[in-house]
Amino acid sequence: MNLRDLQYLVALAEHKHFGRAAEASFVSQPTLSTQIRKLEDELGVALVERTPRKVLLTETGGEIARRAQRVLSEIEQIRAVARRTADPESGTVRLGIFPTLGPYLLPHVIPALRERFPRLELLLTEEKTEVVLNLLREGRLDAGVLAQPVHDDQLHQEFLFEEDFVLAVPDGHALATRDSLKLGDLADQDLLLLEDGHCLRDQALEVCHLAGAGERSGFRATSLETLRQMVAAGVGITLLPALAVKPPVAPSANIHLAGFRGNPPHRRIAMMWRRSSAIAPLLQRIADVFRALPQELFKADGATRATPPGV
Repeated sequence: MNLRDLQYLVALAEHKHFGRAAEASFVSQPTLSTQIRKLEDELGVALVERTPRKVLLTETGGEIARRAQRVLSEIEQIRAVARRTADPESGTVRLGIFPTLGPYLLPHVIPALRERFPRLELLLTEEKTEVVLNLLREGRLDAGVLAQPVHDDQLHQEFLFEEDFVLAVPDGHALATRDSLKLGDLADQDLLLLEDGHCLRDQALEVCHLAGAGERSGFRATSLETLRQMVAAGVGITLLPALAVKPPVAPSANIHLAGFRGNPPHRRIAMMWRRSSAIAPLLQRIADVFRALPQELFKADGATRATPPGV
């Protein structure tokens, strides 16, 4: 058994297709298939169920593939330790982030990261929170930028910032005359929300519960931009994170934004990595760059003008 064969099995488990697994492994399909059969012969068990349309791993094959992934992750950690002995701020860091934060936060932080770590290769993965957490636990990501709370004793959580929510309403809505609101002003309102699986949906539902608001039935958006367009079309109202309404995001026509007085609804963002990570000191320094961003980016103040001048 060698690491290459384990890599082939992990690729097959991920892609469920010999051709795509071979392409991802940079080998021919016959080569990958032959090596998987050799691994089965060596172990004396069937790892794969071969059908005309797709590939399924046996129960044993799936368990071995999961363990192989952990082995390969540890090998990569060993290589990372060796590389960083010579240059502590070089190499590759694989960072996961969720979709309602990534496109709005990254334009602010990537230039600072490039300046601070010019020799670092940052590979970004944008997925829903549970996918990022699974990839992190499996060792396929080095860190994730996620909303708290996350309950996992195996992860170190480094708090970064709190991001306010603002209310987005169509021009002409009863609340469009206000630049600031109390949470109670949402009572009896029905909000447009994202589909299941988005942490922003859970956060918005929590705000709705506190305010006595509800969810607009019959509609769930697949993205924050869909929510924005539905508000602009006059379909309903929603909560948006402050970063999603700050430059470089262009102002949206026909939308009025209002912040909340007092202690505004917000979400807590943290960077998380495995406590066992060999690159924890580097990840801490990366987290420091996120934390050094101007705090006004995350505040509702100054985010209430949504309609471009002249529109």
